[in-house]
Amino acid sequence: MKVVAILQARLGSTRLPGKVLKEVQGKSLLEHQCERLSRCKSLSRQVVATTTLEADQAIVQQCEDMGVACFRGSESDVLERYQFAAVAFQAEVVVRLTSDCPLVDPHVVDQVVHLYLDSHFDYVSNCQRRTYPRGLDCEVFSARSLLIAHQEARLPQEREHVTPFFYTRPERFSIGHHLFHRDLSGHRWTVDTEADFQLIEKVYDALYPGSPQFSMHDVLSVLEQHPEWVAINAEVQQKPLA
Repeated sequence: MKVVAILQARLGSTRLPGKVLKEVQGKSLLEHQCERLSRCKSLSRQVVATTTLEADQAIVQQCEDMGVACFRGSESDVLERYQFAAVAFQAEVVVRLTSDCPLVDPHVVDQVVHLYLDSHFDYVSNCQRRTYPRGLDCEVFSARSLLIAHQEARLPQEREHVTPFFYTRPERFSIGHHLFHRDLSGHRWTVDTEADFQLIEKVYDALYPGSPQFSMHDVLSVLEQHPEWVAINAEVQQKPLA
């Protein structure tokens, strides 16, 4: 079974432009995230899916420098971008990730993938019933389901956000949830604003030099030691899907 992680990335973020190439500890957030994903045991390969915009050539160059596969597609129709990337890299199972999650935990990704592979669910995630911190999000579905969504999805939010076509139709797609034994949903480890970036920078400065392969548990430990860091981006509101 060919399991392909497709990591969507672009430089045109409205709240923090160029965020994926901002650097901490001498590497871009995209580079850190790809390095962390390279430790996943369940993935056949990872692909960065960016846009055809000239500005995103910088992402293409970053992927070339890292030796990571890159695919270019529609800026606004992200569902189409995923579909074409999945076909181009012959994916049988697609793992959807976003490039603003530099604390992604390879072990968590593997757990979500294995729940999908070991079950009869059409769609599995750890973010529809959120118990993990925002920033460890992972969604898994088949290339066949992706094709159905690409052919049938009509709503703008379904085209932009890729997976609503699945989880808004539980009568059609069976949905699986990977849950943590504690509710950590109050933590925000994604990067959408400058405040988010400041938190990530502190975490990397504290953990990366001594332990580049740190886990989500190491992050939780350092935040328990520095509870004031959690307040840095506590007021940031997630942008709604629609």
